[in-house]
Parts: sequence; C-alpha cells; structure tokens
Amino acid sequence: MSTPSPDFRPDIEGLRALAVAGVVAFHFGLTALPGGFAGVDIFFVISGYLITRHLVTEISVTGRLDLLRFYARRARRLLPVALFVIAATLAAGAVILSPEEQTLYSKGAMWASAYMINLWLIRWSFDYFANDAANNPFIHYWSLSVEEQFYLAWPALLMLAAWLKPCKRTVMLVIGIAGLVSFAVCAWLTYISQPWAFYFSPLRAWEFAAGGLASMAPAWLAQRRPWLALAFSLAGLALIAFAYLTFSEEAPFPGFLALVPVAGTVLLLLAGAAGARDGVNAALALPPLQWVGKLSYSLYLWHWPVIVYAGMLVEDLTLAQRLACLGLTLALSALSYHLIENPIRRNGWLMANAARALVPALLLTGTGVAAAYGNAALAVRHQDPEQREIAASAAEPATARAKACVEGYDTVTPKPCVFGNGQRMIALFGDSHADHWSTPLIEAGKKNGYRVETWLKSSCRPSRFSFFVAKLNRNYRECDQWREQAIKEIIAAKPALVVISELSLTSSRKMATGKGEPDTPDAVWRAGLRSTLTSLSKAGLKIAFIRDVPFNDENIDTCVARALWRDKAPSLCDQTRGYAANDAMAAVEREIVTSVPNASYVDLTDRFCNATTCHVFIDGKLAFRDQHHLATPFAESLEPEVEKKVISKVGR
Repeated sequence: MSTPSPDFRPDIEGLRALAVAGVVAFHFGLTALPGGFAGVDIFFVISGYLITRHLVTEISVTGRLDLLRFYARRARRLLPVALFVIAATLAAGAVILSPEEQTLYSKGAMWASAYMINLWLIRWSFDYFANDAANNPFIHYWSLSVEEQFYLAWPALLMLAAWLKPCKRTVMLVIGIAGLVSFAVCAWLTYISQPWAFYFSPLRAWEFAAGGLASMAPAWLAQRRPWLALAFSLAGLALIAFAYLTFSEEAPFPGFLALVPVAGTVLLLLAGAAGARDGVNAALALPPLQWVGKLSYSLYLWHWPVIVYAGMLVEDLTLAQRLACLGLTLALSALSYHLIENPIRRNGWLMANAARALVPALLLTGTGVAAAYGNAALAVRHQDPEQREIAASAAEPATARAKACVEGYDTVTPKPCVFGNGQRMIALFGDSHADHWSTPLIEAGKKNGYRVETWLKSSCRPSRFSFFVAKLNRNYRECDQWREQAIKEIIAAKPALVVISELSLTSSRKMATGKGEPDTPDAVWRAGLRSTLTSLSKAGLKIAFIRDVPFNDENIDTCVARALWRDKAPSLCDQTRGYAANDAMAAVEREIVTSVPNASYVDLTDRFCNATTCHVFIDGKLAFRDQHHLATPFAESLEPEVEKKVISKVGR
C-alpha cells in the first residue's frame, strides 16, 4: 500500500499541496496571499487532467467505459470522509450555533451531502439580506459539488467524442469546443451575474477541459527539449504566484482572470508529463509538499469549519490562535486520512466489485441528507420563544419592501408606491436605509392624514455621486440614471415633505474595509449631498434628512441569538459609540443639510446610543436585522419619534 503506482506523479501531488495551501492561507486571513482562493482552480485543472487521461486510456484500450467501476472509485475516494466532516461540523454547530443558524446551515449540509450545494448557493447569493456567507461552515463544499457534477457529465462527453470518430483528434476537438463555449459564457456572466459564473458547474467546465487537453498533449515536444520543460515549469509557477499575490475577492472572478492560475497549472502539468525532475518539479517532489499533497482533500474539508467556528468563539483571532487552528486542521486531516479516507479507498472488499462501493455510497449519501434535514428540524424545536421572536424580527421586511417597492439593481425607471389615501403627500426617497424608515413613517403619516409615496432603490443613495457597488463589481450606473429621474418625479409631484435617508459614507467604508474597493472622497460625497438637497429646495420643497442608524461590526440578529443560546446577555453585542455612531461624519452632514433652505436634520441616534455605547437590544426588542438595517418590529416602536421629529417638519 505504501509503494507508489508506476503512474504516480510527485509533481501532481506537489501541485495539490500548492492548491490547498493557497486556499487555507486565504481563508485563514493571510493577507500576503489575497488570491489564494485560486487554489480551487488548480484543483479543477488537476481533476480534468487525471480523469480525462484515465477515461481516454480506458476507451482506447477497451472501446468502452465501465461507468459503475469509475463511479465506485470516486465514491470510495471522496464520499466517506466528506460525510464524516459534515457530521462532525453539524455536531459542533449544535453547541456553537444558535438554533436559527443551525436550521439554515443544516440546509447547507443537506445540499452538500447530495453534492449540490453550489446550486443552493447560486440562489442564496442573490438575496440582499442573506446571512453572511463567511459564517456558513459548509460553503467550501461548493467546489466538491462542481467536481462531482463534472464526473457525471464528462464520461458522457468523451463517449460521444469516441462515437463520432474514435481518434484522439476528435476527442480533443470535442473537449476544446466544450471548453471554449464554457469559458465564453463564464467570462460574460462574470460581469453580468457573477454567482452563476462562479458556482454553476457548466461554467467551470472549461477549467476541467484545460486539464483534459493538457493530458492529451504530446509529451515528446518537451522531452526532446529539456529547456522547454524548464521554461514551462518556471512560467507555470510564476503564473500561480502572480494569482496568489495579486488577485482579490473584489476582482471579476473567475472570467478572464481565472486563465492565469489555469494556464499556470497546465504548464506545470506539461512539464511534469515530459519527465522534468529538476527546478520547480524537483521542488514539488520535496517530502513536505508530498505530505501536504496526500492530505490535501482532508485539509480542504476540515480547514473551513475549523476557522469559521474559531472566529465565532473568539473575536479577532490573533496570529497565535490562527496558527493553533492550523495545527488542529492538520491533526484532524491526518487522522481522517489515515483512519477513514485511505483505508476505505484501498479496501480490498470494496474494490472487488463496483456494487460493493456504490450501494454503501448511496446509503451514506441518503443518511447524510436525512441527518442534515433532521438536524434542521431538531434545531427548530430547540428554539425558545425569545429565539423565535428574534428570528421573526430579522425576517420581517419593512413596509415598503414587503410591498415590493424597493427596486432592484438593474432598474433605471422609478416605480413609486403609494401608502394611504391622504390629500397631502410625503415622499420617501433613498436606498434601503430610507426603506427601513418606511414602517414608522407610513404609520405616522396615516395618523396625521398624509399618504406616503416611496422612491426607493437598493444600494442607491439619493446623494448625487457615482459609487462602486461590490455586488456589481463596478460603478452603479443604473443608480445614477434612476436617481435623476426620481428627483424630477418628486419635484413634479410637489409633496408636502421629502424625507431622505441613506447609508452613511463611513458605514460603507467599514463594510469595504480590507476589500480594496474604490473609495469615495469626502469632497465628492459632500458635493453630491448638497446638489440633491439644493435641487429639491429650489423647487420649493421641504426636506427632512434622517441621520443614518449606527453601524455594527457583525449581523446583530445572529450575534444576539447566539448570545442567548449560550446564556449570555444581548449586551455582549453592543458597540462603542465611537465605532458605531459616526458622530464626526454626522456633524459634517448636519452642517450641509442645515445650510440648505427648507432642509432640516433629524437625528434619532439617542434612541440607540448613550454617551459611550450603542445598544442592539432595546426595550426587549431586536434593534437591527443585520449589521445596519433596522428590525421592523423595533422600527414600528419608533413611530412616536418619527411623528414628532419628521411629520412636524411639514408645518414649519
């Protein structure tokens, strides 16, 4: 068992080590390797290389494929340890996570057990108010789902090529066409709808195809020219290093950028196929890299739940604590490799017959899905009334959003909504931070005989300046068009009062910290705010600008639910006023607003904060649904303040 196969390639084992090292370094917060996530692309190319080489050899020798035997090998290799890590992660989550989190992430475990979590994540990633993906202990299973889906489709594609014309050239042509189509759509969707480009397996097929084509390239080209093999290996390593050192989460990835690590991996594979044993290939064969390469699958499975749970238990992990997490990951990986992964993979009884591996594999998969589903149901039963109230508060949308009155990112034409039937009208104008005031404002308006009409658009500030939006990976052009049209319509409607609110600039900067997003200079923001207010004021309209709510460093619904689950006070989630309230920026904002005729500044911060602390659980209610949006039941309780400080502006 310890004797390597004659086909064993130490350079490929070393490449696996490079791939998993990049991913682990990235997830463990090693800022020196901001592009370490590209290690997943290295894995995809290696899989395409090995699987294509194996399948093409079998087709050329036997004229057919033994699919049951192929899937039995995959099941023995991948399934047992993957399901074991899922079970262990669920068990740890029962202690660490609140019942609401357990319910959500158990759904992720269910999809991961069935190797379809990438499809679940496509839908999840489009939800503006979705829980932070960084807390999902199963999100890393997306790449395994993509690989398993590749294993289902790829043999059929190769058999089709062999059926069309049984020669190597036809197989390469079919793989090449499939890869080009996949890459073209992937590159296009990276800029249009990145989650589809990132998670959808057909749009990652080109990376497997690149490995497949590399497996069929004639090795003699580099064998006869040792300098060419050395050049391939040096260039390949340089491309991977470039990706690791320069890429970032905010880059439009995968798309064209993914060509860099993919090309680097292909070059290293070609150099290894030529038999190069010096330079880079010699380094890849070093014992430490061989050891890490052997553990790479288990390392990938364990590293993410370890660092996620550690981050939940300890705020702001130190370097020493991260190194301890790395040590724990290595220990768990070594144990699972030697006790589960390798023994089952090499088990003689399972290897003797495909059915012996496939039947238990199906049973294990069904058990994993059922266990995850059962864990979700059990977590719901564990919710006490306070936990259920927190979950309901976070899930309940503001009044305008509940009526689908907050327009999406792609909309450029305003579609205002009307609430109430009063003769006089109040206009609510802004982004989601104006929307969460719709609940108390609409109620206060009805009590005083006003109808409220809303001009609301996701992430679109009413202040006139262009800004970068991470979800789009570009400047928000649609917002600029929508905003101008909305201002014209509001002026034409002649409301008794225009109520404006928006995400503060300091809050958006905190959200972008460490992500390398383009920043908006203070002067640009000041000019943009003054421009919008002046246009409305010159039209003779009265304006009430509501100061933004405090900003929190984590999702408050999750933090409070987790604190209560651990028998701790919700005040554990409170923030210092210096961090949360943005008092300095608010002072500048107040000066701008009050300098514009007919405009007044409404400040409700004292409802959240005292002189030193901003609270997140107020009068027995959850104040925020996430980091920076009001929870609707708490927003309802602010109706008296809104009536007193906002509606009163109409009569001035």
